[in-house]
Amino acid sequence: MRNRNIAILTLLFAVLLPAHLAGLSEAALAAGDQTYHFGFKKSRNGEPASIDQEGFKPLLEKHGAFYIGDTESKALYLTFDNGYENGYTPPILDVLKAKRVPAAFFLTGHYVQSRPDLVKRMVEEGHLIGNHSWSHPDMTQLSDEAIRRELDKVKEAVAAITPQKEMDFFRPPRGIFSERVLAAGRRGGYIGVFWSIAYADWDVNRQKGMRHAYESVVSQLHPGAIILLHSVSRDNAEALAAIIDEARRQGYTFKSLDQLLSPQAKRSSERGRHNPKQMAP
Repeated sequence: MRNRNIAILTLLFAVLLPAHLAGLSEAALAAGDQTYHFGFKKSRNGEPASIDQEGFKPLLEKHGAFYIGDTESKALYLTFDNGYENGYTPPILDVLKAKRVPAAFFLTGHYVQSRPDLVKRMVEEGHLIGNHSWSHPDMTQLSDEAIRRELDKVKEAVAAITPQKEMDFFRPPRGIFSERVLAAGRRGGYIGVFWSIAYADWDVNRQKGMRHAYESVVSQLHPGAIILLHSVSRDNAEALAAIIDEARRQGYTFKSLDQLLSPQAKRSSERGRHNPKQMAP
């Protein structure tokens, strides 16, 4: 009788399994994982962007992930996602150097392998390299060990060609994540970083001009913003100088992403990182 009851319960579970769990890997199901696509309520009139309406907010807080800085400080944190080179990173770096603005570049393994010259330039000119995974997968479909390998391969490849030996930050590809992904990254020494300013800039076949890029970013400016731009965008490269100038006109300063770390964590990180000439705000 006991075996019969177990069989009936097993059958009921299979029939009633919620549709939203269909297609998840066995590892994800076993871990009770839930997949999220990062999203936020955009800033308007200088008010901070918000994830209050998102179910994942407690997970970011629990695992120390960032999407925004201090909303009482008019500081901005500029970040770029670099999956592949489309010819616009050199002019972006030229603008950052001329304007003395620090940035964080989240790189894939393909980028590190294909453009080591630009990776070296980023570090030598005072920018941080962040981790965007080796092969740009949906990390929620990977085991914890595979997530760690994806991240460690990028860190090791960057350390092999630049003075940056440590890597504090990772950004899950396409903003797809789960609590397990954040936890696996944190156990490996990586802090998740999302964003509070972004727009649809990644499609190279749908560029709309520098004015569109400028207005899309400037209209969202708010204290503590982490700005996400994609370096494949022609519009971003052409608008970047004007965006920086307007942000400064409004009283904002640009800071390095590692300034979001606690003083103790920052000191620990700096012991293994190249320390270039300090950039002026």
